[in-house]
Amino acid sequence: MNDHDHGHSHEHDDHKHDEHEHGHRHDGRLAAWWHRLAHAVVPHSHDSRAKIDPALESSRDGLRALWISLVGLGITAVAQAVIVVLSGSVALLGDTLHNVADALTAVPLGIAFLLGRRAATRAYTYGYGRAEDLAGIIIVAVIAASAIAAAWTAVTRLLHPTDVTHLPWVAAAGLVGFAGNELVAQYRIRVGRRIGSAALVADGLHARTDGYTSLAVLAAAGGAALGWRWADPVVGVVIAVAITLVLKDAAREVYRRLMDAVDPALVDQAETALRAVDGVRDVAAVRLRWIGHRLHAEAELVVDADLSLVAAHEIAADAEHQLTHAVPRLTGATVHTDPDSHPGGHHHPDLSHRRRQPFR
Repeated sequence: MNDHDHGHSHEHDDHKHDEHEHGHRHDGRLAAWWHRLAHAVVPHSHDSRAKIDPALESSRDGLRALWISLVGLGITAVAQAVIVVLSGSVALLGDTLHNVADALTAVPLGIAFLLGRRAATRAYTYGYGRAEDLAGIIIVAVIAASAIAAAWTAVTRLLHPTDVTHLPWVAAAGLVGFAGNELVAQYRIRVGRRIGSAALVADGLHARTDGYTSLAVLAAAGGAALGWRWADPVVGVVIAVAITLVLKDAAREVYRRLMDAVDPALVDQAETALRAVDGVRDVAAVRLRWIGHRLHAEAELVVDADLSLVAAHEIAADAEHQLTHAVPRLTGATVHTDPDSHPGGHHHPDLSHRRRQPFR
């Protein structure tokens, strides 16, 4: 029997080139100030021999998305705060404080990205990529708290209506809040999906709910202008329901990641790539799991029983290499080969007992 366990982290020059070109298209205008910011807050090296693999580049993309969106939400909150001072609107003050609190959700996710860049240890042999999933739990909890707060405030105002004053300023601030949050949401979701970070996508969905909350301020101001005192609390209830729906989607995505769920299409891609490798007679099993925003694979292959150890090793190495090309964001694989005379893991206990019989 020939067995081979092979783990490897592979770099792809063409992928790095695409990432480089994509970054220039979207971040050209931000390059100068981001270089100064990244130099200050992101670990860096001036060693020309240092190599940056695709997974590390993804982490840098995630950090860049967090800090840029943090600045965007900060600018939005400051603009709303100015209008709060001019208008004296308590409702707008609440929305402004909400945006400030939501901007701070970038902090646990930023810490998670930094932790994910740490090297694996004897205790954490797979590294610290799971920190992103823990950050996703925190973000889901924040969304849940926002839904509860929105519902509580809406019901309270429905029972005790209050007048909304300085309506033009309040309406303008609602538009500013919506625009700022929606831009941040689109940016976070796009980057999160590109690098495979469920936590960053969840944070983007959270920013989107904040934009809806700001629209609620705009709708409430319009209703108040028509003399409808009930408009503000009713719209608040509708927004609380919308936040709950977004909460469900975000929680499901983070839950699936924690349960090691992957897109079945990725499994199909992996099996197709493995079956195409010369020397592979069958694919007994393929397992994929996310570790942060990186994929890891485990595969059991069936090969000819009369192969030498070196030949089985070559097939396993080729299979691992082809997997890294066929499956997006796959950075490591463990490949095990079984002879076609004893395919499948259920033969292993019998083989182990048989080898030990002469020594009894």
